[in-house]
Amino acid sequence: MPRSNRPRRRSAAGPSGAAKQGRLENPDLELDRARIGIDRREVAPDGVWVVRTMTALRAGKDYTCPGCHRLIPPGMSHVVVWEEDHIFGQAAGISERRHWHTRCWTGRTYRYR
Repeated sequence: MPRSNRPRRRSAAGPSGAAKQGRLENPDLELDRARIGIDRREVAPDGVWVVRTMTALRAGKDYTCPGCHRLIPPGMSHVVVWEEDHIFGQAAGISERRHWHTRCWTGRTYRYR
């Protein structure tokens, strides 16, 4: 039997299964997280880093990659990296964040400092 391309109708009985289980308690918060990107923690020989992926839509300025010293133009997806265990605290680590090409960050040799 051929498949139909028509969307299925929602039941009039109530909310979907995800909303029933409480996973979508605050949909605005989930939307903001999806737009900004979710931070991930990476442990490397040179420290513990927080890495956030910047999508092409959110990249609005020019940055210089510390890995290759080349320009990251507006509209290019990349990663933003800062040190989680900075010696002067978390605020100092965030203020010293750097924008890297994704390939430069994943292929770094830990000699960039």
